[in-house]
Amino acid sequence: MRSLVPITLLAVAALAAAPSSAIAQSRARARDLGVPLDGTPRGPVRTGVTAILPRGRATLEPVFAAYYAGNGNGDMTGTHWIEETGVLETPIMITNTLSVGIVRDAVVDWMVKRNAPGPFWYPVVAETSDGGLNDMKGLHVKAEHAFQALDAARPGAVAEGNVGGGTGMNCNGFKGGTGTSSRVLSPMEGGFTVGVLVQCNYGTRSQLRIAGIPVGREVTGLEPCVAQRLDPPLAAFDGRPLPVCGAGPGAAMRRRKIPSRDRSSLWWQPMPRCRPISSSAWCAAWR
Repeated sequence: MRSLVPITLLAVAALAAAPSSAIAQSRARARDLGVPLDGTPRGPVRTGVTAILPRGRATLEPVFAAYYAGNGNGDMTGTHWIEETGVLETPIMITNTLSVGIVRDAVVDWMVKRNAPGPFWYPVVAETSDGGLNDMKGLHVKAEHAFQALDAARPGAVAEGNVGGGTGMNCNGFKGGTGTSSRVLSPMEGGFTVGVLVQCNYGTRSQLRIAGIPVGREVTGLEPCVAQRLDPPLAAFDGRPLPVCGAGPGAAMRRRKIPSRDRSSLWWQPMPRCRPISSSAWCAAWR
């Protein structure tokens, strides 16, 4: 059996530094009155990059792969190639919505420097929107952050919570983040390891259910400090060293347990301009 998928989660920054005390003035300045000068004022930086190396660092050989979009409009580069060929040839990255391009280009640069096989590649970069907690328009994620995530990837336990691409997540009115839902099958089932990485970023408080119980409706007095958005995405990545090929990964992805509309926190309550959350998913099986 192959070693566990190396995953690294790199948080780019924590809260932005508090502004320094203003020098006393005889009268209020425009900036003191909230008038923006030299562009729009920047907000806090709460974002990051997650890197997954399906075969580890020793080889960049491809793996069988498929993807499945449950609904919505979440973006993930490289999916046309996966759909056409059924293989994945690059690392998998997750970052915020407006940093997909720079992270994708960084992956190409990283692979070129390592003389990766193949005449070209289509890097897989998924996104989740962290605009509620992070100043996405500040474009704080740089190529060096993607390089750091790729170079730091190691096998073993995955950092969870407020880390990497999950740094700015919201989930059911609580702080969201990066989590796992991995399983090891019994010897009777083959003893395979199914690794699942999820970035939770969806839902309102009233939609929170645990074991089918609507506990969110009973939780009061703990309102979130940021407004709920109408269209946050959720990303789920499923890696499994199973003996499948061809359409197998896609079939497994489509059969991922997604609760029905009336029992799920993945759907928004009826509102003007409201629509289901976006979700993108990936599945890879090692040969």
